[in-house]
Amino acid sequence: MDTTNNHSKEQKPLGFGKTMLASAVGFIIGIMALNIISFIFIIGMLASALSSSMDDSTPITGNQLAVELNVSGAVSEAEPNELMALFGNEATCSLTQMLCAIDNAATDKRVKALYLHFGASDLSWAQAEELKDALKAFRAQCDKPIIAYGESLTQPEYYLATAADKIAVHPSGLVEFKGLGAEYIFYKGLLDKLGVHMELIRPTSCAYKSAGEVYTRTDMSDANREQVRSYINSTWQYVSQNIAASRNMTVEQINAIADNLTGFLADDAMKSGLVDTLCFAQDIKNTFRDRYEVKKIVTAKRYAMDVKKKDTDSRIAVIYAEGQVVPGKNTNGNTAVYGDDIVKALNDAAKDKKVKAIVLRVNSPGGAVTASEDMTHAVIEAKKVKPVIVSMSALAASAGYEISCFGTKIVAQPTTITGSIGVFATLPEVGQLLRNKLGITTDTVMTNKNSTGLTLMRPLSADARAMMQKNVEDFYITFTQRVADGRGLTREYVDSIGRGRVWTGLQAKELGLVDTLGGLTLALHIAAEEAGVDYSKCSLKTFPEKKSMWELLMNRVNADEEEELKARLNAIVPFYDELVMWSNMEPLQARLPFAIRLD
Repeated sequence: MDTTNNHSKEQKPLGFGKTMLASAVGFIIGIMALNIISFIFIIGMLASALSSSMDDSTPITGNQLAVELNVSGAVSEAEPNELMALFGNEATCSLTQMLCAIDNAATDKRVKALYLHFGASDLSWAQAEELKDALKAFRAQCDKPIIAYGESLTQPEYYLATAADKIAVHPSGLVEFKGLGAEYIFYKGLLDKLGVHMELIRPTSCAYKSAGEVYTRTDMSDANREQVRSYINSTWQYVSQNIAASRNMTVEQINAIADNLTGFLADDAMKSGLVDTLCFAQDIKNTFRDRYEVKKIVTAKRYAMDVKKKDTDSRIAVIYAEGQVVPGKNTNGNTAVYGDDIVKALNDAAKDKKVKAIVLRVNSPGGAVTASEDMTHAVIEAKKVKPVIVSMSALAASAGYEISCFGTKIVAQPTTITGSIGVFATLPEVGQLLRNKLGITTDTVMTNKNSTGLTLMRPLSADARAMMQKNVEDFYITFTQRVADGRGLTREYVDSIGRGRVWTGLQAKELGLVDTLGGLTLALHIAAEEAGVDYSKCSLKTFPEKKSMWELLMNRVNADEEEELKARLNAIVPFYDELVMWSNMEPLQARLPFAIRLD
């Protein structure tokens, strides 16, 4: 038998077409298998997280508890959506949940103490004031101890910590006690090198509306410097007085410590009287166990879930407007004030017969004019049906103030940043960049002389500039008239305190832009009073309605790569998010005149 020939036949290679087909089939099967495995993995993660979440929602057992308020990372206003709650830090919770925990812990016999645990948070001055007020109310109702501890403390964190009976810091930690300063990054020099010119158009009277100056100047304008100095001085004067009172010092002593950085290092902080002791986190837990007989420390998030009120026939709707004001609907779970969503929330709350009053919680620097106008109109319509109380958090400026000005009452913290009543437009011209750096040129054919008058490729035409100037002037008149109508003032007076100028809540109250000073809790009580209902018998209903878990999960999966890229860029490019926002924004904007970073 000739085995050689048989062997040759067995080894005959496949043709090109068959090889390609086999490879394609194998590739498709591999991709399908990978997708199936990925899907099973995601479902497994979800099931595990759901199981963990269910454990968190089970009733708390025991009667010797300490409630831990873990103040770390970004402190959001509202309770996180289900997906963020599942995959986020188990210990962290929203401002709303912390307020709920503090309020209930005062009269809950199971709770023996409160534990403020700080960890590199983005806590704002207004949020710190909100929690500090809650702790004052807690102290007025009971004699349970409050202990604050942090590896290091930012200034707003330290301000909140002064409401505690004892402040402890890690022996190698820091207290960033140095007063307030504002530093701004200007991009004009970079844009000049690239060949990009940014056109900034604002009303002639709005010198304080300095948004866009970071692209047209290399330093602060006199008007901007004036307003920044005014509001940071107002903020520091207020908080330093309160810190001095809490620590039995004088304001002069507090400022001397800040001037000379003699409370910055842990040892110095203790010697100067800013903190009471240096220790480790385990030492705090031992103190709770040995001195206060605490057997279990539960997170504020879990405790808030345990004591959450059941739904009643008397509801107060809480609508959260947090982030940049943008048009449209939120489809990806980002934190922003989406105009369509807030309009729907206001309409739904106004129509809900169980809702007796609405609290609009605003934490926004402003943004798109069109979305702002839509939401302002919705507030006006909702107010015809039931009270709308505005509660301002850290920011309620520009468009954030416009949507607030028609509230039945406006409540703000002394350190809230508000006002900035003004408008501007920005238009970049990138023709020189494309020509000189990339060799890209354009040519035009027009039916009318201004058909390409607003192009990005060349400077504005004289007619286009005049049109845009008229646009911002007209809207500024509209804006100031809205504030005048909403606040019962004259437009001339609003213009005199407007012009894009930023104010603190304390200053805004004196000017008539705010009714009273306080936080969300006070706003809720005012809402119940305005509606003629007993607050103790009311439940809270949050708007906008939360998305389903499936929607959130799919959006999260699709956004993972983008979020990872943004995180990397944020680490190396200052104000990267701000730059992205500027590149995508509508031309006409009513927003805070700068990106705030107070150090």
